[in-house]
Amino acid sequence: MATLLRLLNRLFTVYFGFLIVGVSFLSYMYPGYLKNLTYLITPSLGVIMFGMGMTLTRADFKRVVLRPHEVALGVFAQYGIMPFVGFVIARFLRLEPLIAVGVVVVGSCPGGTASNVITYFARGDVALSVTMTSVSTLLSPVFTPALVYLLAGKWVEVPVMRLFLFTLQIVLFPVALGVFVRGLLGSRVNRVLGALPVISSITIIFIVGVIIGASADSLHEVGLRTIAAVVIHNTVGLFLGFLLARLLGMEASKARAVAIEIGMQNSGLGVAIAKSHFGVIAALPSAIFSAWHNISGSVLAWWWRRCDNDLETSRI
Repeated sequence: MATLLRLLNRLFTVYFGFLIVGVSFLSYMYPGYLKNLTYLITPSLGVIMFGMGMTLTRADFKRVVLRPHEVALGVFAQYGIMPFVGFVIARFLRLEPLIAVGVVVVGSCPGGTASNVITYFARGDVALSVTMTSVSTLLSPVFTPALVYLLAGKWVEVPVMRLFLFTLQIVLFPVALGVFVRGLLGSRVNRVLGALPVISSITIIFIVGVIIGASADSLHEVGLRTIAAVVIHNTVGLFLGFLLARLLGMEASKARAVAIEIGMQNSGLGVAIAKSHFGVIAALPSAIFSAWHNISGSVLAWWWRRCDNDLETSRI
């Protein structure tokens, strides 16, 4: 069983982005299979957040105290770069109102848990990445609704209080429950921890497939510009995150963690928020982001590792 889990974890880690693209294509071509399952998006995200809570340990919270400046920088950059970059891109590309709102929503979300894996492959500071993800997620019930209200209000009316309560319900409560269950089970929880990445990966793929299926009729009208917005958004986030960290004197491994944390959003949360409050079309940027940021993050990690290997070779 342990061998099978390791194999599945490796499969989803290496090919996750391509699996999402494949499922998205199939869902677009045959939307009838998934488009009526949008009611499962919110509880599915709850499963992911619960799993994240199960992985948190005292060491993760302790690092906030031991490394406050680095964590603060990452969280500040997370909520100070991506939401505003998304707003500027939406204005510059003159996106349709609901697509523009969706770009702002995904930009206002915390870092995604996939960033921790990509940081590992990029030889970045994994502990810093995990801590930034945890802190930005726990702060998301406040920052995400506030930023969406501030920036997306140009296009639609934003129900900020409902957004706050919704984010609290699908983020903070499941994470807190996961932390509680881990404390209750103690070391026995290790038996199921190996399955959590696989469960989360399958759940995210399912969420993206449902949104693509439900939006298939509209994709041909808004698809190319939405994809362009997502690619630019992600690329700028990665670049500015790395640049800011380096300018502030962080070493390369930490700068890589910051860049990946900022560039890779919790797109599942973006899908749930956008779909629940603004409609299925508004969830498209988050669904596309989910596929793209895993591909771009993996390519960037590969490039950084190659640069490291070339540098080590030149020293021999």
